[in-house]
Amino acid sequence: MSDNRPVRATVATRLFTPEVGAASFRLKALVDGLVAGGADVRVVTTRPPKGSPAFKPRYKVSRWPVLRDAGGNVRGYVQYMSFDLPAFFRLLFSRADVVVSEPPPTTGVVVALTSALRRRPFVYYAADIWTEALSATDVPAVVIRVMRAAEGFALRRAAKVIAISDAVAQKVEQFGVPQNRVTVVGNGIDTSVFGPEGESAGSDGPYFVYTGTMSEWQGADIFIRALPAVLAEYPGASIRFFGQGADEPHLRELAGETAPGRVTFGGVIPPADAARWIRGAAAALVSIKPGQGYDFAKPTKIYAAAGCGTPVVFAGTGEGAALVSANGLGEAASYDVDSVAAAMCRVAAAEKSGGNADGRDARAGWVQQNASLATSGQHAAAEVLSTVTSKG
Repeated sequence: MSDNRPVRATVATRLFTPEVGAASFRLKALVDGLVAGGADVRVVTTRPPKGSPAFKPRYKVSRWPVLRDAGGNVRGYVQYMSFDLPAFFRLLFSRADVVVSEPPPTTGVVVALTSALRRRPFVYYAADIWTEALSATDVPAVVIRVMRAAEGFALRRAAKVIAISDAVAQKVEQFGVPQNRVTVVGNGIDTSVFGPEGESAGSDGPYFVYTGTMSEWQGADIFIRALPAVLAEYPGASIRFFGQGADEPHLRELAGETAPGRVTFGGVIPPADAARWIRGAAAALVSIKPGQGYDFAKPTKIYAAAGCGTPVVFAGTGEGAALVSANGLGEAASYDVDSVAAAMCRVAAAEKSGGNADGRDARAGWVQQNASLATSGQHAAAEVLSTVTSKG
């Protein structure tokens, strides 16, 4: 900067605290890092769902009404446009030195266009590759091509792309983004919430917990299909789902047919409540259906569970499986019913014998050292600010 005023940083996102979700947690950590770095921050976002807790930060948060689906989510092209179209004008007439864009790609295009018109840099925060996940759903090929073009447009025009992992960074470079414009900042969870200390939920029998988004490409149905084999050894076992997503109706139907009364759906709950259920679980369940183009992902669910000291049962292959097995965070099972059921039985047996407690401190300690969201937020903030200070 050529003067002594603070850097004016604007973050454009359809999700932000107090709304519950990995994206809102990650972006709050980024904003906290920007504020700590001396920036004057403004968040351009949506009004949270009804019933959300009050949130009064020390920085500016500009909220706008938005269309939500039946589950209360800003998910779907009409819903995205209800944020993106007003955001175009909100950003066009805002004073900022740098803007940060979060997926979906439509928001990236809006940020890219307004930034070009205002002749200011923008940073794209790549938590994943949107069109990789889209390809795993029942979406027409023409829609995928259009969205991939939009994603590439935004990524290539960003002054910098910050990625949460090496695998995501490699995917970004496949869009033609030069390697020197892509920086890996890591990812994680709020260790003050998802830690081993605190209240644990109780249950009459061993239970497994699944928290967060339920999308088709995650394939969480594998756990429900494995549950009858688990019940044969542990009749009191159950699965508790917390969160929501496009695959929830299918999961509910499958649960009713496969294990009546042994699977419950608790909806979206505050992070502290999620941590309480995770601490009391025999294991946290995480899955990515192989062959959907999303094997590079490292779901935040893994970090949340391990941070609480709870073992993970991961169903799938790729980066998520490697993360769990290489760091002693739980069981990495092949994506088939027999392998998943066997892994669930092993952790249930370990809980019964007290074996899970032996690794609790090690799992939580690994997260403290390697997956602190505050640390990754500080790294991301430094990269955002560098796009302005480097222009000096």
